[in-house]
Amino acid sequence: MATTPPGQRKLQILQALAAMLEHPKGEKITTAALARRLEVSEAALYRHFASKAQMFEGLIEFIETSVFGLINQATERQQDGMAQARDILALLLQFAVNNPGMTRVLTGEALVGEDERLQQRMNQFYDRVELALKGALRLAASEGQAHEDDVTARANLLVAFVLGRWHRYAKSGFKLVPGRETGVQIALLLG
Repeated sequence: MATTPPGQRKLQILQALAAMLEHPKGEKITTAALARRLEVSEAALYRHFASKAQMFEGLIEFIETSVFGLINQATERQQDGMAQARDILALLLQFAVNNPGMTRVLTGEALVGEDERLQQRMNQFYDRVELALKGALRLAASEGQAHEDDVTARANLLVAFVLGRWHRYAKSGFKLVPGRETGVQIALLLG
């Protein structure tokens, strides 16, 4: 790893951390374990990140950039509010399948015992997801596909549904992939 450019090294550290998170019952994630995995010293890690919390912040930035980029694409692509909401839910679930280690960050499980500001940042992430769903549901209400008075409650329910699916996926050791029944449940939730 000695000839790796600095920006690439940061990415390698984050990728190794994400890979470690894919093993929920694996070794405790410490900077020492991460350094061993990368075959570098802990000091080498700290040249790129001031703390383990900053490493997790890097993962959260990846999640935010990826998820909200996909949400923006979905809302631009779909003119129908219900279709937007369905696409947002589908992409949230698919993101977890494509990034299993990140699922433990999304659920907050990987953040237990870490800096409290990381969980606060994830709470802000959920608020933004809820806002995106509210926007889609308000559009659906304006199209006569939903009732305006239950937009907030329905958006909260959808966020809770996604969080529940993420928890279930993580607890299964990333084996339970949302299948056809998930689509049926989304259809029922959207009414």
